[in-house]
Amino acid sequence: MPECVACGGSALRPHLRVAGEAGPQGLIPTTDQFGTALSDIVRCTACGHMQLEVFPSEERLSEAYGEAASEDSLAEEEGQRETARRLLERVEGRTARGTLLDLGCWTGFLLDEARWRGWKVLGVEPSEFAFSFAIETLGLEVRHAGLADVELPADHFQAVVMADVIEHLIDPGAALDRVSATLAPGGVLCLVLPDAGSRVARVLGPRWWSVIPTHVHYFTRRSLATLLRRHGFEVREVATAPKVFSVGYYLQRTAGYSPPLGRALVTGARRAGLSERLWAPDFRDRMLVIAAPR
Repeated sequence: MPECVACGGSALRPHLRVAGEAGPQGLIPTTDQFGTALSDIVRCTACGHMQLEVFPSEERLSEAYGEAASEDSLAEEEGQRETARRLLERVEGRTARGTLLDLGCWTGFLLDEARWRGWKVLGVEPSEFAFSFAIETLGLEVRHAGLADVELPADHFQAVVMADVIEHLIDPGAALDRVSATLAPGGVLCLVLPDAGSRVARVLGPRWWSVIPTHVHYFTRRSLATLLRRHGFEVREVATAPKVFSVGYYLQRTAGYSPPLGRALVTGARRAGLSERLWAPDFRDRMLVIAAPR
């Protein structure tokens, strides 16, 4: 059994039996296959961190993320841009505008919003689908690579963003070490990820909508802070981070629990003229954490 990535301890105990397969869609960001992970989940009794009992190989994840594609995410551009603007406001409250690195930038909407606000931006993205959209449609500077493979300048970035990224990495500590080396003096790291210690996550347990095949780690606020401290970071801010999507998109996700219910809700929203309206329900199960090297 692996060590706890957050505290380095070995007090890992069985927690959720959710082992399964990714399904025909593969490892994509918009799955509704809730309650399934690539292995059962264990919990550290020392710090509360949760992670897969058996990690998939780096090769398997690298190949899967390189092939990941989702047209659904492009249809939700307006909401994703609003989500990005909210995140950037938080970052700009902690550091001056300068150079911004978005690791796992997906289709690049956050980078594009940052560029409009005066940031000089660079993205890193393993997905061919998302990388192509970012450079061909948005004209962004993005490197087609995984975090472990890309060369990055030292002491250069005023802000590094990892939104919905760290929970996908088998070795998040190594990623934090790389990020720390790239940050300029006074620079900050912004993480956005599911909060496995939230009330919603505890109540839903194995049926929580963030228990999905793409996630290998399930951080709580405490376990993430522990990991950050171990790798030389100090937490500066913690907040909830609801995503902005259309009402129709959110209702469609309920198909992960009941396909008939999902179809009925989407149909009802369309008839009521609400389907395209933007919505950001805060279930308090997503956290935004801003940290800086000590």
